[in-house]
Amino acid sequence: MHLTRRNRILRQSPAIRAMVAETIIRPSDFIAPLFIIEGANVREEISSMQGYYRMSIDNTVKEVKELWSMGIKCVLLFIKCKDELKDNKGTEALNSDGLMQRSIKAIKDACPDMVVMTDVALDPFSTYGHDGIVEGQEIVNDATVEVLSQMSVSHAKAGADFVAPSDMMDGRIGAIRDALECNGFTKTGIMSYSAKYASCFYGPFRDALDSAPGFGDKKTYQMDYANRIEAVKETLMDVQEGADIVMVKPAMVYLDIIREVRNNVDVPVSAYHVSGEYAMIKAAAKMGWLDENRAILESLTSIKRAGADLIATYFAKDAVKLIS
Repeated sequence: MHLTRRNRILRQSPAIRAMVAETIIRPSDFIAPLFIIEGANVREEISSMQGYYRMSIDNTVKEVKELWSMGIKCVLLFIKCKDELKDNKGTEALNSDGLMQRSIKAIKDACPDMVVMTDVALDPFSTYGHDGIVEGQEIVNDATVEVLSQMSVSHAKAGADFVAPSDMMDGRIGAIRDALECNGFTKTGIMSYSAKYASCFYGPFRDALDSAPGFGDKKTYQMDYANRIEAVKETLMDVQEGADIVMVKPAMVYLDIIREVRNNVDVPVSAYHVSGEYAMIKAAAKMGWLDENRAILESLTSIKRAGADLIATYFAKDAVKLIS
């Protein structure tokens, strides 16, 4: 055979493959989610997320320092609220001395350059486990947005670099941006969960924070997984309202949505490699059905290849060790 083009020439050695690789993942691509609980020297493994932990503030600070030393530049904070502090109005979410606020301050004091993002939603603080205020069987929109705006300002006062509204209420990005501006927090960014789907892949996360809905589901505010065009519409609205970064969640089974969003916006796109996706890889690896390290790298590369600039993933530390 005499061929003018032999594509395998560019695949014949690791060095050549590295030279021509189209997608490269780096430590600075990752956002490391952290689960924080009250107490001292606490480190509890999450039963449904093998190898991932809830930690008290002191251990969280140690973790943040280690992440920074590895080249990971961003953390996303979630807190586990005590049951006795939960209500239907998100009262504890606005506590200036609450667990989230104290965590932000401790991390910024210990590692000032770490980019701190904070979850903004009511489900960790709600007696109903929903992302908004409940009236009857309805999760009400506008009253929830008012609380989310106050919550965002509280996080900004504590030192958060970005607030990350994960609730999917209508109009909350514009309201949060206005609240930040009115309170002088003109440097605080917003990473919006713009295309967050009502997914079955959040189960282990809800186990981690004890935030499963107490009735019904979240389909009246999170998106229908059958829809694609709606994701673009939601994301463009968030950009118009002032989002600095937009997010698609979940990631691995929504690669087409990541690409659609990337093709339609001019702001950074993030994707959340969620707890169920993490747990599936861990479980399959434990059974010997796949190679965990190779699955981690292939999964994360696919998410970036689809168009994500940033990836929130529970594999952040593992991935950095592998690519190093």
